[in-house]
Amino acid sequence: MMSANQDHFFSNLPVNKISLQQLLLRKDLFKEVPNDWHIIITDIKSSTQAVQAGLHENVNLIATGSIVTVLNIAFKANISIPFFFGGDGATFVVPASIVDKSMSALQIYRRNTLANFNLDLRAGIVSVKEIYESGHHLNISRFSISKMFSIPIVLGDGLDYAEKIIKGENYLFSKDESSEEELDLSGMQCRWDKIQPPENSEEVVTLIAIAQDCKKQAEILSKIITQLDIIYGAPEKRQPISIPKLIFRTSFNNLGREMRHRIGKIKFFELVKTWFINAYGYIYFRTESGKKYLNQMVEMSDTLVIDGRLNTVITGTRLQRTKLEKALNQLEKNNEILYGIYVSGESVMSCYVRDLEDDHIHFVDGAEGGYTKAAAVLKEKIKSLF
Repeated sequence: MMSANQDHFFSNLPVNKISLQQLLLRKDLFKEVPNDWHIIITDIKSSTQAVQAGLHENVNLIATGSIVTVLNIAFKANISIPFFFGGDGATFVVPASIVDKSMSALQIYRRNTLANFNLDLRAGIVSVKEIYESGHHLNISRFSISKMFSIPIVLGDGLDYAEKIIKGENYLFSKDESSEEELDLSGMQCRWDKIQPPENSEEVVTLIAIAQDCKKQAEILSKIITQLDIIYGAPEKRQPISIPKLIFRTSFNNLGREMRHRIGKIKFFELVKTWFINAYGYIYFRTESGKKYLNQMVEMSDTLVIDGRLNTVITGTRLQRTKLEKALNQLEKNNEILYGIYVSGESVMSCYVRDLEDDHIHFVDGAEGGYTKAAAVLKEKIKSLF
């Protein structure tokens, strides 16, 4: 196992351009995460109840904000890190050099979200060394999802083990000590209204699936991806984001909520300035640069997460979803998988924009808290096994 500090371990991994099904089955293309790295997991306490109470937009924004908080720290340190959006929280794999700064910033962010939205964002940490010493595995690769966008792919039960520790009753969260540090949420944007499915699609499906046998994880996840391709077609055909369905929102209420996430309060003059900048967006998106940005945005929408389980937001017809559920039910009947699914009429998107040209990423969830509701279904199935 690697023990030397390797801040650039992830950025040095090659980006694989073979099919995802092939990549999952190629053990040689996965590397062990260095044992001096750490897992950070953020999680909104009682998120299921919050979503049921209609607070799903706040839940999504807070989860997005936790990603922006850590990514801005990594960016300033010139370090690339793998991260995974989960609707009501996020997972990060980070080197030791930015762990303390990340946790400190997340504590400040937690205070903001608790004070402004009465939602409690917890942040916990587990060392990769502890994961390995406990007999668990954490292997990672990079997958080219499009010409411009690559995502981390994780195999093994290491992140699941870390999540169980952090979300367990006996986990002691670090004390929320007051800090004079300024929270940096620059780049966080949530300017798009709920997005209806593309033309010829009827619904948005949020799916979470896990392999029952971790030793067969790669093979089983590959099977699910194959079924998605057979039933829905290539990934671009099941992409829930399409340019004609995008609606730019500029209401003061929405902009004010985003500002409270970023700086913890409303500054009137900054709010008015943001409104005028947003109003200019209508003009910008009609320019060549604006059109290029919109095309990239669709390409760089984070609709697939593989962090030891499969999480995806797709679009299609009711008939396609019926076929998918039939295939998943068969895999579940064979004791190969457990899955949770949620169907909605729209998707939602929050954004991290550092540069309009080529440095932006867009986090997608099913409307009404798709990931949170799919996870709740999956949790009930897991409980029924024990």
